[in-house]
Amino acid sequence: MDGLIALALGYLLGSIPFGLLLAKAAGKGDIRKIGSGNIGATNVLRTGNKGLAAAVLLLDLAKGFFAVWLVARFVPYGAPIAAMGAVIGHCFPVWLNFKGGKGVATTAGVCFGLWWPIGVAYAVVWLGMLAITRISSLSGMSAAVAAPIAAALLGRSDLSLVLATIAITVLWLHRENIGRLRAGTEPKVGRKK
Repeated sequence: MDGLIALALGYLLGSIPFGLLLAKAAGKGDIRKIGSGNIGATNVLRTGNKGLAAAVLLLDLAKGFFAVWLVARFVPYGAPIAAMGAVIGHCFPVWLNFKGGKGVATTAGVCFGLWWPIGVAYAVVWLGMLAITRISSLSGMSAAVAAPIAAALLGRSDLSLVLATIAITVLWLHRENIGRLRAGTEPKVGRKK
């Protein structure tokens, strides 16, 4: 029962569609009709409003962190389940017919929530790859894959399974991006899709 509560709380918090809500509030319309159609910060950036994209990124990260933090306070050993729930909620929100974002920022949040050194490793890989390649999808996927590895290397192999499951989810949601990366047609940050 505790596991179901953790999953449900994580899912509900993760499913808050900040990208959609903030874009509408800023007069940018329905973000799902722009660029990739996703509700994440990278697609919000395609509106040309960097501040709005940064706000979405921070809020998506915060909801992942808060889901894990909150559940850890009330459900013993529920944090990893809440982490998975938050990412699933972001990627497949019931309110948007199960079509949300790709989970990169929310995964960063759950990594910080589970254990901050894993969050730091995630952020270093994410930002480092972004600085080198300027390709958002590659940076996010690299960070997601790095998270379970970092957990194992830092002595928290108990978190590796959930982080590996999240990484697989992130990779699967980026399958079209992977195809474009292989073809050399994946857009770089700052360019419209």
